[in-house]
Amino acid sequence: MATNISEQPAKASGTYRIGGDVTVNRLGYGAMQITGPGVWGDPKDPAEAVRVLRRAVELGVTFIDTADSYGPFVSELLIREALHPYADDLVIATKGGFTRSGPGDWRVVGRPEYLRQQCELSLRHLGLDSIPLYQLHRIDPKVPLADQLGELALLQQEGKIQHIGLSEVSVAQIEESRAITTIASVQNLYNLANRSAEDVLEYCERNDLAFIPWFPIATGELARPGGPLDAISTAHGASPAQLALAWLLRRSPVMLPIPGTSSVAHLEENVSAADVRLTDDEFEALAKAS
Repeated sequence: MATNISEQPAKASGTYRIGGDVTVNRLGYGAMQITGPGVWGDPKDPAEAVRVLRRAVELGVTFIDTADSYGPFVSELLIREALHPYADDLVIATKGGFTRSGPGDWRVVGRPEYLRQQCELSLRHLGLDSIPLYQLHRIDPKVPLADQLGELALLQQEGKIQHIGLSEVSVAQIEESRAITTIASVQNLYNLANRSAEDVLEYCERNDLAFIPWFPIATGELARPGGPLDAISTAHGASPAQLALAWLLRRSPVMLPIPGTSSVAHLEENVSAADVRLTDDEFEALAKAS
């Protein structure tokens, strides 16, 4: 029996084809928060983490973003526990390029042998033969970019990666990367209150690259009582977080927001944002306010 949009609200966000051939519903789920404090170790409630992941898929989410460094590997292992064998339309994206030595500690490592090791481990932990989207978590300034992306291109040729993405990069770095290999996506900090990556988003729009905003539901002072979001929230019966996500989805057809949470209730609220339809005036008012 077909499932309608009211039962799977993520479908209301529309679709995007990563790399031209991997179709996802645009409102996805970011799996960083299902780990322990400081993105380190196991979550306080592993059973709830599994429920969150399964509920996300029930709500129509077909794009889940994670990284080997979340835990490390805790997030990937929970995804496998909750969702493997994966539905045919479920796309798991992961990242490599950070090493971890404790809570809140992130160290960039882009040596080719390290990236290959981490990709192989992600394949094993996720239970995949090929990763649909593998992202370089950060460019390592100590290693030639051609060496970092060259190794990912080799993994792609071997069939272990389908598409290659970047994270936290400038327009110049994207162009340099595209001269080395084909790039399908960019993941940068971007939200209604912080649009410092606007030039990167515009570049992605012009070149049909997926733009995956991390920390997508930050609203800052915009959500204060009497603030710019207040009247619009009341008009739609929506939370500030839902408005922030609705604004992102409206902002660009290449935008793939990945709000994360460790709570089923919060997940359901986030995914319901796909049903919020901002008017032209509301969209412009929020853009100007931020």
